[in-house]
Amino acid sequence: MKLPKLVLTDIDGVWTDGGMYYDQTGNEWKKFNTIDSAGIIYCRQLNIPVGIITGETTQIVANRAKKLNIDRLHQGIKDKLPVAQAICDELNISLNEVAYIGDDLGDIQLLKAVGFACAPANASNYIKDLCHFVTQKKGGDGAFREFVEEILIRCDVMDTVLKEHGI
Repeated sequence: MKLPKLVLTDIDGVWTDGGMYYDQTGNEWKKFNTIDSAGIIYCRQLNIPVGIITGETTQIVANRAKKLNIDRLHQGIKDKLPVAQAICDELNISLNEVAYIGDDLGDIQLLKAVGFACAPANASNYIKDLCHFVTQKKGGDGAFREFVEEILIRCDVMDTVLKEHGI
């Protein structure tokens, strides 16, 4: 396997446990696991851009993306494949050079189109069946990091990346 030229990810059910938390005044809450941040760090080390394509639109996700310096954020996207294709066209790459992790119905077409498709452990079986890899971690428990680490292992660069961190 070659290193992807772009890593794309869904958010709800991948970076979060998929729960929608609301307080009594209507504020929405999402819990992110900071362990996933290492996946972004690894991609940065290898100059692989990272993009989020999510069906929901929240300031929470925008804040998380800004904090992690995510290269591309697309929210409120119901049909993710055309957005991914537009990003690829802009970067002059093919969908076959993209790695994507998603967990639900809105991810199916993109999972089927990319070169490396992944789902978290708690995705439905029909989603997992479309994927090249299924994480052992559930969404919200480090699935994104495991996805990126699997790519690095398959591309035989994990040791190189870890050496930069003194391991």
